[in-house]
Amino acid sequence: MKRLKLTNNNQDEVIEEAIKVLNEGGLIVYPTETCYGLGADATNPRALSKLLAYKTFRGSKPISIAVSDIDMARKYVHLNEMAENIYNNYLPGPITVISQSSGVLKPPVVSKQGTTGVRIPDYKFTLKMIKEFNRPITATSANVSYRPHPYSIDQLLKELPLKSQSLIDLYIDDGQLPKNSPSTILDTTLNTLTILREGKISFENAVKKSTLLEERITKTAEQTSEFGQWFTKEYLKDLEGSVVVALSGELGAGKTQFTKGIGKGLGSKDIINSPTYTIINEYKYDGNILAHMDTWRLDSEEEFNRSGLMEHLEKGRIVVIEWADKFYQEIEKICSDKNIPMYKISFEYISLEERRITIYGTN
Repeated sequence: MKRLKLTNNNQDEVIEEAIKVLNEGGLIVYPTETCYGLGADATNPRALSKLLAYKTFRGSKPISIAVSDIDMARKYVHLNEMAENIYNNYLPGPITVISQSSGVLKPPVVSKQGTTGVRIPDYKFTLKMIKEFNRPITATSANVSYRPHPYSIDQLLKELPLKSQSLIDLYIDDGQLPKNSPSTILDTTLNTLTILREGKISFENAVKKSTLLEERITKTAEQTSEFGQWFTKEYLKDLEGSVVVALSGELGAGKTQFTKGIGKGLGSKDIINSPTYTIINEYKYDGNILAHMDTWRLDSEEEFNRSGLMEHLEKGRIVVIEWADKFYQEIEKICSDKNIPMYKISFEYISLEERRITIYGTN
């Protein structure tokens, strides 16, 4: 493990050392405008395997990449008109743009749907490093799973188990970073703009966007369930016809607890459990059915299409979908084509006890 303090006079030397580590398939911790990031050569399978071992668990969540400019991005993703507009008007900046992969990169920097999230960090040192490396690096936060985003190297080392520390080859220390919001995540794959996560930058005039409805931090399973009840009362109780509630977040982040709150809010007396192995569970309430779906074990669009989702929507039911991010494009297209209201709810670990739960409504 090597730790280099970044100064105005040693940036070239630090970049040279970072590139050496990246070329050898190692991991670096580097500063960005949002928090300290974890960098590996995004084109090196061995380096990506090492990164996954460090993060300990991500489920099916893909890892974004960082590039130096739009020309580098074009080598790895297909940029449609909407994506080009974002790149030209908002980047560099705290934004992750999801586009269709060009086929050069492989998982885990490519999702099961064939998409890749791309960042151009608004951090001069990091941009210069990526440009000189001449390949994309990973753009995931440097914390291990279930730990808070790091804003200083000291904070990161305090949180890291010794085993995880041993996997990092170089720490680039630029002191205490401002505690800025995470990057805004924009999905442009359908040549429309969908906001998957609202960060520091807000897109008020998006052609198609998700509207932030509510955000809360919960500290217990009970609080998460109560938030689900509140959401039901505010947004589901008086609706008629089909509704999709798309939940995304890491394992154990509170998706099933939130669904228990939805069931309770609707008046269901049934016991609500995760439908990981059954794919869809049904719960009775007021003469109707709440469908609870989990896409964790679905590996293809064909399996998703056979899951039974459409049958429930055609019967005018509320459908809650866990791990919706695995098939987000397919779900959104169904809702768009059939004019079905859709709520997107993200679950993010702040610490072992705290979760940030954010509710978006799709216009």
